[in-house]
Amino acid sequence: MIVKDGLTARCSDSAHKSDAGSRHFLRGPNMPVITFANTKGGAGKTTAVLLLATELARQGYRVTILDADPQHWISRWHDISGHVPNISVIDFVTTASLPQHISENKHNTDYFIVDLPGARNPLLATAVGLSDHVLIPIQGCAMDARGGAQVLELLQYLDERAGIKIGHSVVLTRVNSMVTTRALQLVKSLLSERHVPVLDTAIIERSAFRDIFDCGGTLQTMDPTRVSNLDKARENATCFAEEMMRKLPVRLTASARMATAA
Repeated sequence: MIVKDGLTARCSDSAHKSDAGSRHFLRGPNMPVITFANTKGGAGKTTAVLLLATELARQGYRVTILDADPQHWISRWHDISGHVPNISVIDFVTTASLPQHISENKHNTDYFIVDLPGARNPLLATAVGLSDHVLIPIQGCAMDARGGAQVLELLQYLDERAGIKIGHSVVLTRVNSMVTTRALQLVKSLLSERHVPVLDTAIIERSAFRDIFDCGGTLQTMDPTRVSNLDKARENATCFAEEMMRKLPVRLTASARMATAA
């Protein structure tokens, strides 16, 4: 049962303005928009954004990150990194500017990734309405998932009250590497019982995922002699990105695009 508050009620109107037809007009059929949303901070949201973006870019896709988080961690990372091939970052994204940014960059982007604030914010409605898929990061070992639940309630509300169906998944984040497969499967089962789709790939807590925000660059440019378990961190990011690409393939692949350009 959904408890409709003022913000949720306004979301229906905002999402109607960003329905499937509008999404197609803004960016065409081949450029997925993925929004990361959790209205409670500390869920590993921005880390998940960066892992997905850098891995997609490594595989040759052009990625535009729309940084709407007031903490601006993605923008800070981009500033200290310098040029990162295939990645563009747009900061200070607002409710009004988000559709414009997508429209203006649709010809030079394969994947749009939106990093929303870790708090309740009207921008959530606009971003969700423009999205092909919403990813909800929830800590794998923390059952306090109120922030994720609020996003799921919004998606359910839009489906049941406005007829707007938007693909979504929970991604378990900051999972302790010592957690057993059985324990992790239990968390997934609990969410599945509530009909919440969960990605097979969980994001493990790794020092590399913390260091990347201090050092800049990507997992591929980090020194394996100075960062522990870097190979496992890279493998984790690759599995995460590949699972998302299976959900949201770009019809014109990077290799096909280059061949066409040639």
